[in-house]
Amino acid sequence: MDVQPLAIADVKLVRPTKHGDERGFFSEIFQDELLARHGIGGSFVQDNHVYSASRGVLRGLHFQKPPNAQGKLVRCVRGAILDVAVDIRAGSPTYGQHVSAEISAANWRQIWVPPGFAHGYVTLEPNCEIIYKVTNYYAPASETGIAWDDPDLGIDWRLRDADFVLSDKDRRNPRLAEIAAPFDYVSATNPA
Repeated sequence: MDVQPLAIADVKLVRPTKHGDERGFFSEIFQDELLARHGIGGSFVQDNHVYSASRGVLRGLHFQKPPNAQGKLVRCVRGAILDVAVDIRAGSPTYGQHVSAEISAANWRQIWVPPGFAHGYVTLEPNCEIIYKVTNYYAPASETGIAWDDPDLGIDWRLRDADFVLSDKDRRNPRLAEIAAPFDYVSATNPA
């Protein structure tokens, strides 16, 4: 299993090794000790499985406010998605910036989105299934989001010809500039 930081180093791309032969394949997709050495996880408490029927289904940008913040380890087991993480940690040198990665059943990648980031994805093809582990339980009172199309974020969702399919709730999310930053940036040189 290979773990590499993306342009915002706290967000990681995980590449599990896949061993195959005429029978099929074997892959170790989760190994707590190895992932913990790369700053991924803590304690995962819930797995979620999502199905999206059509291309252009956009879910996000979501997060849960402290004390119910969630880290997410996301994988796509059918189809392909563009996964996006936006840094919403006050004081972070990358505040308001985002990273993205295509994850798919074909490329077998996963993405780690730690607490302190808004998360979303768009389906790049129909019939996508996404499975993700979270580090905290779903807490409706703490759930919120930011606008997927906030011009200040400048996210390229890569589907210029798509009619995006969104929930009513996601259509009403405020822009990042309209919310108080719910997280503080913490690093080895900037302890909280």
